[in-house]
Amino acid sequence: MKLLKLVPDNTNIPFLKVRVVTFIVSILIMAASIGAVLTQGLNFGVDFIGGQMIQATISDVEQAPVEEIRTKVNSLGYGEPTIQRFGEPNQISIRMKLPEGAEDEPELANEMATSIVNKLKEDYPNTVIDGVDSVSGKVSSELFSTGVTALLAAMFAIALYIWVRFEWQFGVGALFALMHDVVLTFGLFAVTQLEFNLNIIAALLTIIGYSLNDTIVVYDRIRENLKKYRKMDMPALLDLSVNETLARTVMTSITILVPLVILMIFGPKVIFGFAAAMAFGVLIGTYSSVYMAAPILIWLKVGPDSFIPVDDGKSQEDKMKEGYGAVV
Repeated sequence: MKLLKLVPDNTNIPFLKVRVVTFIVSILIMAASIGAVLTQGLNFGVDFIGGQMIQATISDVEQAPVEEIRTKVNSLGYGEPTIQRFGEPNQISIRMKLPEGAEDEPELANEMATSIVNKLKEDYPNTVIDGVDSVSGKVSSELFSTGVTALLAAMFAIALYIWVRFEWQFGVGALFALMHDVVLTFGLFAVTQLEFNLNIIAALLTIIGYSLNDTIVVYDRIRENLKKYRKMDMPALLDLSVNETLARTVMTSITILVPLVILMIFGPKVIFGFAAAMAFGVLIGTYSSVYMAAPILIWLKVGPDSFIPVDDGKSQEDKMKEGYGAVV
């Protein structure tokens, strides 16, 4: 019985042939992602903005009347609410700033939440409350700053590790690939307006780890082939290295994507954003290992002779004498 092979043996796909096109496209998409974050912003959860968030499902309507609900909640006197649909068309999230003095008197926030919930159930009797969350402004700002710090620290620690493990060019390539993955994930959340909360920070850290793992596998094979094929052109050598690791890369990506897609379809809505970020990150992490981390080595002037020890002019006999002298 033959084993199932998703990637045939001796594949020879010329990935590096389109390296300039893919690199330009990736740069443009990164710029578009940054633009989307700056113009549309992220749909921060209560974790990061502080305040009260109420998630509800209006069961007896096909589409929640957002403007009507906004007017009714605003009439309670707690300020202008931020109301968005999420999940199904009849599901909404209502975000409110905490009432003045709620930092010292938490019961004020509970009173506001109770008033809003009662108003919804009074005007829409078939309303189901899916959740009520409350976070103070001080805690939310600390959560955001520590989350961003964790992301940056992880990226630079990883780049430093690869610099030590390989050479500085590999560290730069890995860091650029990680930035590519993180920026595109931010862009996804800016465009889709999926809620950006602490779960997504966890997903981003996991994406960094996965992308790093895939990149190191490719880099390790590149380094081996640099020693083995001293006269091979660099693009051909990189293509060879990527093709030799392609079966492992595809199998790993698929085995991770399958449960993530299942979670997105059948899992609870509270982890949909996490699963979506992870699935997207696995795809772009695989892409960046091939089309970002590998080609950048060419532009950083890495070649088959880059890491050959420089001859210091001493004969083999002199080196042996120095060695014996060190032992004595």
